[in-house]
Amino acid sequence: MQTGLLTTYHKKHSNRSAVAWVLAGVLLTFYVLMYFTDVFTPLAERLHLGGKWGLYGTLYTLFITVFGIVFIARHGKTPYQRIRTISIMFFQIVFAYSLPHVMEMFNTPGYNFAYFWPLNYSAFYPSNIIHQPLPFILYSFIGAFILVPVLTYLYGKRWYCSWVCGCGGLAETAGDSFRHLSSKTSKSWKFERYSIYIVLLLAVLTTAVVVSAFILESRSGGQYSAMYPTFSKISGPVKGFYSFVVGAILSGVVGVGMYPLMGSRVWCRFFCPLAGLMGLIQKFGRFRITVKDEMCISCGNCSAYCEMGIDVRQYAQNNQDFKRAACVGCGICAHVCPRGVLKLENKWDFASWGDSAGVEHADV
Repeated sequence: MQTGLLTTYHKKHSNRSAVAWVLAGVLLTFYVLMYFTDVFTPLAERLHLGGKWGLYGTLYTLFITVFGIVFIARHGKTPYQRIRTISIMFFQIVFAYSLPHVMEMFNTPGYNFAYFWPLNYSAFYPSNIIHQPLPFILYSFIGAFILVPVLTYLYGKRWYCSWVCGCGGLAETAGDSFRHLSSKTSKSWKFERYSIYIVLLLAVLTTAVVVSAFILESRSGGQYSAMYPTFSKISGPVKGFYSFVVGAILSGVVGVGMYPLMGSRVWCRFFCPLAGLMGLIQKFGRFRITVKDEMCISCGNCSAYCEMGIDVRQYAQNNQDFKRAACVGCGICAHVCPRGVLKLENKWDFASWGDSAGVEHADV
C-alpha cells in the first residue's frame, strides 16, 4: 500500500466538509453556465479557442494531464497504475483533443476516436453521419458493434473505462481525491442497477427514433411530416430530451459537479450507457478479481477506496473470486491492499464448466 494514502480522509476538500460543499457549488455553477449559457464564449474567443466548447475541451485536457502527473506521483510505484494513467493521458491529449483539431484544419469535421456509441449518443444520427468520411462511418460501426464487445468480453470494462475513456480519465485523475466518497450501501447498488440500464434503454430508443425518422423522411420524398405526423412530433423532442437530461445534466452537471460529495464515478456508475452495455458483457467475460485464500485481514481499504461502491472486502473475507458489472478495473483495491490479497486477471472460469483443474490465465 502506498504510504500516506489514508490521509485522503483528512483533507477538507474530500471529506464532505464545508470546503467540499463550496467546491461542489463552484463545479455545479461552472457546468450550468457552460452548458446553458454563453458566458464563456467571449473568453474562448479571446484565447482563439473557437468557442466555449473549445475552451472546455482545453480545460478538460489540461486537468487530466496535470492531475494525471499528480496521480502518477502518488500511485506510480505500481506499474499497472503508472501505465494505465499514461494511457488515459495519451488518449485524451491525442485522440480526444488534438486529432479533432487537426482534422478541422483540413476542413474535415472533427471526430473523437476515443468515444463510441452509446456514450457518443449522436454517433449514428444521420445528420452527423452524412457529413463524415466513409472510413469514420465504418469506424463508428466497427467500434460500437465489434471492438467494444470483443475487447470487453476478453478484458472487461477496464480496457476502456480505465485506459481510454475521457470521462473515466477525469474521474481517475482530477477525481482521485474523491474516490472514497462513493456510497457502498445496498440502496445505492439497487439504484445503480436500475438507473444505468434505464439510461442505456433511453440511448437505444433515442437512436432508433432519430434513425427511423430519417428513413421515413427519405422514403416519403420529403413529405415525412405530413405522412407520419405523430412520429414527426416526437422525434425532435426525444432527441432534445436525451441531449438535455443525459448529455448535459447527468454527464456534466451531476456527473462532475458532485465529485466532492458523491465520489468521482457518479456518471460512470449510475448513468453511462456504454458502461451499462459493457457491464452486461463483462459478467460473461474473462475479467475477474481473484482472491488469495485466508489472507484477508478485514482492514477495509479495498472497499473504502472502491470508486464504484463495491464492497470488495466481503468477497475477500469469503475467499471468493468475483466479477461485477460495475467494476471498471482501476485496480485501486489491489493497490491499497497491505497483503496483496487481490489480483486483476483475465482468465476462463473452467471451474464453472465442471473442470476446476488446469486453469489457464493471463495477468494484466
